Amino acid sequence: MPKSWACLKGERDVSYYIRRMCREDVAQVTEIDHEAFPTMWPPANYERELKVSLAHYIAACEAGRPAGRTEITETQKRISLDLSAGMKRLPNHKDSPGRKGLPPGEGQYIVGFAGLWMMADEAHITNIAVRQGYQRRGIGEHLLIAMISLAMEQNARTLTLEVRASNTTAQKLYHKYGFTQVNIRRSYYTDNREDALVMAVEDITGAAFQGRLHQLEKAHSRKWGVALYHTVR
Repeated sequence: MPKSWACLKGERDVSYYIRRMCREDVAQVTEIDHEAFPTMWPPANYERELKVSLAHYIAACEAGRPAGRTEITETQKRISLDLSAGMKRLPNHKDSPGRKGLPPGEGQYIVGFAGLWMMADEAHITNIAVRQGYQRRGIGEHLLIAMISLAMEQNARTLTLEVRASNTTAQKLYHKYGFTQVNIRRSYYTDNREDALVMAVEDITGAAFQGRLHQLEKAHSRKWGVALYHTVR
């Protein structure tokens, strides 16, 4: 098993890996976006986003599963994630392990995605979303870890995001990783005029944050039965 892979125990024997998003992913990512944010308007245009040099997107894929396949066998016993938090080694679409053995033209099944925009030394996480059927498996948290690593790879110092005031589950995860509320954007969400909490980590390069991140990575590994958790800065 390559050093960038890790095994996670779970109810099903499914292998996941994280790679950079590409144009072929747009339809699936848009589907996940509509499932996660059904009332957002206007909908995100990810094909356009991928053309913006300041935008960076990653996708979590299920290895060996073509995009159109829906069934999962009963004999599946384990879950694995490609812990490619080192963005320099993050595989591209054509090189990703899930393409091996797939018939020509078959896509990769995307179970989640995340994105950020770079503005000077600030990285802004635009979204993190996981298909409903794949939630509570550590995928969303690892997408967050990968976003933090990607921000560091892009030489960011500050990391920010917005979250709905009512989304206390997401807020709890962000607090866990050192985000604190720095502002409120009143009536930010167009669907119901809900407020957005602006959360930030002021210095992701500092020793305090790095130490906290390292401990959280280890805890995430233990929780999901990770046999090998390799992070490249």
